[in-house]
Amino acid sequence: MSNNTQYAVSNMAETMTGSEIIKIAWEVNAKIKAGEKIFNLTIGDYDPSIFPIPQLLKDEIMKAYANNETNYPPADGIQPLRDEVKKFLKNRGNWEYATNEILIAGGSRPLIYGLFSVLVNPNEKILFPVPSWNNNHYTHLANCEAICVETQAKNNFMPSASDLIPYMQEAALLALCSPLNPTGTCISKKDLSEICDAIIIENTKREVENKKPLYLLYDQIYWLLNADGSPHHDPVTLNEKMRPYTVYIHGISKVFASTGVRVGWAFGPEFIINKMKNFLGHVGAWAPKAEQVATAAFLQNETAVDAYLKDINSEIKKRLDAFYAGFLSLKNEGLPVDIIAPQAAIYVTVQFDLIHKKTASGTSITSAADITKYILDEAKVAIVPFYAFGASPSSTWFRISVGTCHINDIEIIINNIKLALLCLH
Repeated sequence: MSNNTQYAVSNMAETMTGSEIIKIAWEVNAKIKAGEKIFNLTIGDYDPSIFPIPQLLKDEIMKAYANNETNYPPADGIQPLRDEVKKFLKNRGNWEYATNEILIAGGSRPLIYGLFSVLVNPNEKILFPVPSWNNNHYTHLANCEAICVETQAKNNFMPSASDLIPYMQEAALLALCSPLNPTGTCISKKDLSEICDAIIIENTKREVENKKPLYLLYDQIYWLLNADGSPHHDPVTLNEKMRPYTVYIHGISKVFASTGVRVGWAFGPEFIINKMKNFLGHVGAWAPKAEQVATAAFLQNETAVDAYLKDINSEIKKRLDAFYAGFLSLKNEGLPVDIIAPQAAIYVTVQFDLIHKKTASGTSITSAADITKYILDEAKVAIVPFYAFGASPSSTWFRISVGTCHINDIEIIINNIKLALLCLH
């Protein structure tokens, strides 16, 4: 057989694309390896030297391994952890869900993929606003069709009911996220209430026609990272009729800076949770047992949880506020930038309106990719364009992630960007 033989793979694999963020990270890492000082604000993660996981959680993980908690956990998660998650949801969000309506897995990613897989048939349609994180890729992995609805800066890149209603009739699943990755903004009570009302109207029609309902995935992984202190809104709290159709996603990865610990949970109707349990059991996507034991012990200690939440929110807010003030100052100086006031999560939404600007060497900037490269090369700052989150390639909006950022670096970053912008004409 020739060495040039092209082996066949599935259509899904053949047309699958990699993470756009990781592609940017390769270029960033190459510059760092070459000795350049780069401020990497691309990855939605934490620098553990700045944001370590809670000390009690770390201690409990080590204790669990010392106690040989290393065998298979139950497919839906160990009972003590599901008990503690039940209490956590009640105490922190006033949600009443039984333990058989809670599913533990290795972070939120397999839960989202599992939900797509058990609720949506191949070639059915999944509706989601963009920019949003990874919905386009999960839709592809599930062999489904995406309906992407582009949102606007004037609404903080959040969808309204009027944006989504025209597509609800043809969709099997609606995927929403608030607080939103990549924008760090939150859906309003009015918008979410109206979206829920529209889903109920749609499902009332489907019930008469004996059709499968329109389900809602509500990703609230950043729920407890709330920079501006405004209340978090969710579907079932706003409209109890949404309960049979809504599955929530949450976990420890973002709120406890535990992205590598891999403990997440979904909660929703028991019949859906059971199907997800069976699916993820076959995939082997459970959270490691030792980490489950440790997370249960940590969540049980409300004093430790409160202290950590207070500290991490304080430190994140300092960074979000500093970036906001810095970009506002650049905007007020007449430079071609804009920024949306951060509300939550670990992200700042900024605009670099640089299309048709020319660099000092006379090169014209013609795309968001050009902007990304210019800011990286000239300001030594790595950021992510919104097209990496499904938005239009012509969008000039970008995500800045603060989880790896030292507070003292922000002034330097803003100054570097200012100098780079001043070189354009």
